[in-house]
Amino acid sequence: MAGGGGGGGGEGPRQLDQTPTWAVSTVCGVIILISIILELIIHKVGEVFVKKKKKALFEALEKIKSELMVLGFISLLLTFGQNYIASICVPSRYGHAMSFCGPSDGPSDDDDNDKKLKNTEHAMRILSIQRRSSADAPPVNCKKDYVALRSLNALHQVHIFIFFLAVFHVIYSAITMMLGRAKIRGWKVWEQEIIHEQEMMNDPSRFRLTHETSFVREHVNSWASNKFFFYVMCFFHQILRSVRKSDYLTMRHGLISVHLAPGMKFDFQKYIKRSLEDDFKVVVGIIPELWAFVMLFLLFGVHGWYVTAVITMVPPLLTLAIGTKFQAIISYMALEIQERHAFIQGMPVVNVSDQHFWFGQPALVLHMIHFVLFQNAFEITYFFWMWYEFGLRSCFHHHFGLITIRVCLGVGVQFLCSYITFPLYALVTQMGSTMKRSVFDEQTSRALEQWHKKARKKNEK
Repeated sequence: MAGGGGGGGGEGPRQLDQTPTWAVSTVCGVIILISIILELIIHKVGEVFVKKKKKALFEALEKIKSELMVLGFISLLLTFGQNYIASICVPSRYGHAMSFCGPSDGPSDDDDNDKKLKNTEHAMRILSIQRRSSADAPPVNCKKDYVALRSLNALHQVHIFIFFLAVFHVIYSAITMMLGRAKIRGWKVWEQEIIHEQEMMNDPSRFRLTHETSFVREHVNSWASNKFFFYVMCFFHQILRSVRKSDYLTMRHGLISVHLAPGMKFDFQKYIKRSLEDDFKVVVGIIPELWAFVMLFLLFGVHGWYVTAVITMVPPLLTLAIGTKFQAIISYMALEIQERHAFIQGMPVVNVSDQHFWFGQPALVLHMIHFVLFQNAFEITYFFWMWYEFGLRSCFHHHFGLITIRVCLGVGVQFLCSYITFPLYALVTQMGSTMKRSVFDEQTSRALEQWHKKARKKNEK
């Protein structure tokens, strides 16, 4: 019987029972092969981390794998339940409320952007997808004044969005770690210089006073007495020079003086690198609160509300605020040294305390960095997904200049937070009241944990 479809032989879309076995086998084989290759790559990366004793990075990799599994489960549930979801009907007043695009964004709109959209090849692809979906989809019999909750085409677009989330989550996690390690790698020269100086010099106090003077001189000036100009100065310091040699050496000496034996040989740069890897385990995760943010972001992305445009400003503002706070902590330490230097000679170079941080909680800053990195990565992923699905000049990008600014801000925040703020956190938080377990190597940490467990059991008895 001849079909009514045009273009290709007059046959409608074929179901699985009418598809050649070689076609099914080939498609499944290619998908399985790609999946196995990706799994082997992740496994080899994990083996490299284990071989190099990068326990924190290996745990972060395992966390990424578990999050990819969650995304896979979401995709599986959507695939299994798409026909049920598409058959759900809701009242028209709710079905057409809070849309991503307004009613004027259709074919009859005279807006220049929509005229360009009609003439693009991407618009033809969208139309083709819609026609194919309407041909494949079973009819939804909704009552009068009722509409389908979501079409199969819309659910397919959600599948693509989940794929984008998975791919970009891996990419952004890798970029964050690579930029952070690159920044800390630059401090290795300072560490080698100070170790060489310690071996050549027998007067620890002389070493302390020499570097202490340069540290104070670089942070204390006439502008520091005014709070407004003090924070303006700290704001620009994080961008122009986030960490100077004197900052690194002063905090290194402060940590050793308070938590370790003064004058001992200690690779501070290696310790900061391990501390960064431990922190990376936190920022790479997607906790339920962040999933809730995703839901709110999608909920308030209503045409004409511009709520998402306001939310976009949160990552850059929060990143700059955190960087300014860290620079203020370093400068306050310099001011404290200047006040007591002439009277106290035997005290540590800096006064380590959790009170330097917001609410006396250094870990709170890490959660803020976690939120910034996730939100920024999600928004850029959202942009690329909309570009892929609806085109660059779609109703989602009504104000193209604003979208361009948002993307540029996203790229800038990713670099600023990964290369400057995140390593700065790993360094400045060493000035807290407690010492991180990263100061010990893996064997020492394990021995201390076992000793602590035995001591606790003995006390319970």
